[in-house]
Amino acid sequence: MIGLIKKIIGDANDREIKRLSKIVEKVNQLENSISSLSDNELKDKTTEFKEKLNNGQNLDDILPEAFAVVREAAKRVLGMRHFDVQIIGGIVLHEGRIAEMKTGEGKTLVATLPAYLNALTGKGVHIITVNEYLAERDRNQMGQIFEFLGLTVGLNLHDMTSQEKQQAYAADITYGTNNEFGFDYLRDNMVLYKEQMVQRPLNFAIIDEVDSILIDEARTPLIISGHASKSTDLYYAAAHFVKGLSEEEDYVVDVKANSVSLTEAGVERAEKAFGIENLYDTNHMTLNHHITQALKAKVLMKRDRDYVVQDGEVIIVDDFTGRLMHGRRYSDGLHQSIEAKEGLKVQNESMTLATITLQNYFRMYQKLAGMTGTAKTEEEEFRKIYGLDVVVVPTNKPMIREDLPDVVYKTERAKYRAVVEEIVHRHHKKQPILVGTVSIEKSELLSDMLKKKGIPHNVLNAKYHEMEAEIVAQAGQLGMVTIATNMAGRGTDIVLGEGVKELGGLHIIGTERHESRRIDNQLRGRSGRQGDPGSTQFFLSLEDDLMRKFGSDHIMGMMEKLGMDEDQPIESKMVSRAIEQAQKRVEGHNFDVRRVVLQYDDVMNQQRDVIYSQRREVLESENLREVIINMIMNFVERLVNLHCPTELVPEEWDLKAIIEHANRTFLNEGALTEKDIWGKEPEEIIELFREEVEKQYSKREEELGENMREFEKVILLRAVDSKWMDHIDAMDQLRQGIHLRAYGQTNPLQEYQKEGFEMFQGMIQAIEEEVATYIMKAQIHDNLQREAVAVGQAVGSGEKNNKKKPIKASKKIGRNDPCPCGSGKKYKHCHGKA
Repeated sequence: MIGLIKKIIGDANDREIKRLSKIVEKVNQLENSISSLSDNELKDKTTEFKEKLNNGQNLDDILPEAFAVVREAAKRVLGMRHFDVQIIGGIVLHEGRIAEMKTGEGKTLVATLPAYLNALTGKGVHIITVNEYLAERDRNQMGQIFEFLGLTVGLNLHDMTSQEKQQAYAADITYGTNNEFGFDYLRDNMVLYKEQMVQRPLNFAIIDEVDSILIDEARTPLIISGHASKSTDLYYAAAHFVKGLSEEEDYVVDVKANSVSLTEAGVERAEKAFGIENLYDTNHMTLNHHITQALKAKVLMKRDRDYVVQDGEVIIVDDFTGRLMHGRRYSDGLHQSIEAKEGLKVQNESMTLATITLQNYFRMYQKLAGMTGTAKTEEEEFRKIYGLDVVVVPTNKPMIREDLPDVVYKTERAKYRAVVEEIVHRHHKKQPILVGTVSIEKSELLSDMLKKKGIPHNVLNAKYHEMEAEIVAQAGQLGMVTIATNMAGRGTDIVLGEGVKELGGLHIIGTERHESRRIDNQLRGRSGRQGDPGSTQFFLSLEDDLMRKFGSDHIMGMMEKLGMDEDQPIESKMVSRAIEQAQKRVEGHNFDVRRVVLQYDDVMNQQRDVIYSQRREVLESENLREVIINMIMNFVERLVNLHCPTELVPEEWDLKAIIEHANRTFLNEGALTEKDIWGKEPEEIIELFREEVEKQYSKREEELGENMREFEKVILLRAVDSKWMDHIDAMDQLRQGIHLRAYGQTNPLQEYQKEGFEMFQGMIQAIEEEVATYIMKAQIHDNLQREAVAVGQAVGSGEKNNKKKPIKASKKIGRNDPCPCGSGKKYKHCHGKA
């Protein structure tokens, strides 16, 4: 059955390649005529294409000729000619799909074809890479093709000013990283003036290493956070306390669940240490939480595996790429607990000001495409979440790399001894070797072992990632030994040195299986590019993380019975099958986790769309009178419906409460009385209020004159931003505790959707009430200044905050001054409470 499915899938891919090959033939037929053009005639083709599009042709109509033009420009500018398979890849990307192309097939050059074609519409194309080094490299190299053809090329880096970013986004084609594009979207929805926005509407994105960005990084949302002031003493106290605890006696660890908890003895020690009677008393919830996080920091978070310490800061190591994630922090106080554990200065906990998952950010593009060497294993996820299917593009030359069977050792110690012996053996022949490790810690252990053997080598891990591309590029030279964390230097070509082919090409050694088969395939894919010879082999042990989690006890017991020596490798199909099954189970689990993250973020995403579109309307509108009057009237309707319920007779309606509430919030005292609304139907009461609101609004416009329009924006932005930020925080708290609902036989996601909707409705109502009060009541003392509710920092981008200049100087309201809302109370007792 599986064979039949594979055959059907394979046949479908073959049919697709045949269809695309016919378009490639059209491109090839144009090659001679295009190559006969002068440089100027070739450049003029861009203007010609734009005219054709303006005259009703579409991009598919001009594709063959446009691709032929790019191929010719690449030959003249870079001395590179697109292979036929690269043209196929380019068509796949243009069609909004994923092109799976093996390592070394020139994906960077492939992207120039659809980027040029789609940029002709003038709506902008974003080419997205995994790091800024690659973005800059590709912009400088491939950008020459576009500039030769008369298009503009931008580069979006995290330390740019708003003006520089605006310029980058205004270009026809813009290079940058996934994080930076996502953070710019969030920052654009926090600006106070439309002129500060940097992005244009999201048109077309081509994602390089699409699996890394849309799958590996999809579990971590992008967050812009602001600081919350909380005492840091408790973090140090908890860290000091857990230092003296011992495993089994005071706490237990669950490796599979990746969790740690206190035993009864541990709880007693905590109560004694902190001088309390019951650690689980509600009064001690904060202390309990701090102890739990300190324990996690001590036991589960390992230095040089999960994080490194640099310049007095804890920096997270991405467990997929091995790169340092500058600026990103663990949430829920775990980061602070690690800082306390390491004896560093504990940073304040932060509050979320804006957030989005990469999944939801990229789904906003009109068209999305991607390329990678490994996507087919995750096609179901690409299709379900992004609507993207995968086309496997054939290699330019046949693949002749030899993938040797895995060898499995009883202990990790024995495995590394065998790895070192294998390196020594191959190094004597001068064959280049690239060794993949899963962590910084393991790469340094292996490095020490090689030093003892006197083998010269390069270590490439997140600690030295500035040099990673340079080191990886040299990995194929004669006699080179390179140790790298699993995806370090991804996107960099490894060119074989002279005489290396005769020695069998680059040999890859994997020292551990990753949870995802795709990551293993990426490591293998470093060898055997463009028809080069090469070989790969994985060395495993029963003590590896993956094996420990999934059934190594049984195999270990069997080895003990057989009396096998630890240096004797196991070669068994049963073990290989067990590893593959374990990987499939973990992949399935990780897919479920990402799907759940997305389902929860979808709730926030709908709300975010409403708020962000409302915010843009505020920034772009010249006159917000109608918007604000409608908000006031929504508030009035709720007020009237609340006090005039249909189930009561009119005599029992609380008209006094309506008038009092209206007077307190948005009406001038005495403007309407109970007598005015007595005997009227609810609709008539609402209409009467509308007339009064319109009249009072006109009066405000007369009082404030030309300042009214700016006043509207100041009030609306302040209300929307402050309430939205509180709402994000509240939704985050709800999300963290919602799983407990499962114990009550309810679906946590449905509960989150329902309660999240109710909270959102409550937030909208709070915005409307605040706007009604301030617009109609606030006194203006030259304080027409838009102010950010909080200053945020992009978590993960290390961005520099550029302060905005206000349009007018403002007079700060003193705490004991009368409140500008006109209530007669002191500011500190009224709207100054927050």
